[in-house]
Amino acid sequence: MKIKTQLFLLVLLLGFESCSVGYSFSGADIPAEANSFSVETFQNITPQAGPNYDLAITEALKDLMLAQTRLDLIEKRGDLQFEGVVTKYEIGNAAVSSEELTTLNRLTITLKVKYTNAFDREKNFEKTFSRFADYNSSQDFTAVEAELIREINDQLIQDIFDASLGAW
Repeated sequence: MKIKTQLFLLVLLLGFESCSVGYSFSGADIPAEANSFSVETFQNITPQAGPNYDLAITEALKDLMLAQTRLDLIEKRGDLQFEGVVTKYEIGNAAVSSEELTTLNRLTITLKVKYTNAFDREKNFEKTFSRFADYNSSQDFTAVEAELIREINDQLIQDIFDASLGAW
């Protein structure tokens, strides 16, 4: 009986040793052989976005990847590659009062993102991600814009991370 148990444990141990699994504490599904990622500066094709919005969203994605993965950032052709386009940056009405006055405005930002995984083509995608944040219409947009952008960018970047590397 003792020999069977030892043999079973040896087979089990050898089986685990031959597996290669990518893991991280963030729940990311990273190929074991991946060492790097690259993020091309997002293009801004909407005139409403500020002149530096494309850089802000690009840097936010780089920062999240560096903070939540073991991968190194390289300039071009990383093992995992991200590129994107800002397709919408729009302010609209979110709520109207009984007097037909706008009470809440909404900033909506939409990105089209292309993700390329050099080790698993089935995980490649081109997807559109959109998020919004509301603010009181009595507030000046320029006074709240930076905070709205930060809130929306956090959500967009997490959505991109989850779609590309999320293991859920």
